[in-house]
Amino acid sequence: MSIKRENKIYDLEDRTLNFSKKLISLINTLPKNQVNRRLADQALRSGNSIGANYREANETITLKDFKFRIRICKKEAKETMFWLKLIAENNKFKSSEANLLSKESDEYVRIFATILKNSACNERFKG
Repeated sequence: MSIKRENKIYDLEDRTLNFSKKLISLINTLPKNQVNRRLADQALRSGNSIGANYREANETITLKDFKFRIRICKKEAKETMFWLKLIAENNKFKSSEANLLSKESDEYVRIFATILKNSACNERFKG
């Protein structure tokens, strides 16, 4: 799915890939300790799952499976926000970077909610 904003086209597959790259970069700069290890692992799992599940959604055959995958994307984006907020709280020197990624996760939640809403509308009006 491509989103047009200010005469630019944003491909959500590319955007989620770039998000994962930024997330990995942030995680690699965190001090190595027991708390950060656990927070980082959880954030990486949920954050990278957003893009992976979005790609899966784009390859589904049925609308039901598509909506299921998009719901997972939304759920993983919400979970990623949670972990990023904890990372920001635990690593004040990286809080602005973590908060930016958390904001982007929130944008994904909204995007996927809109996709779900629109796919439900399209389903009702099919012949």
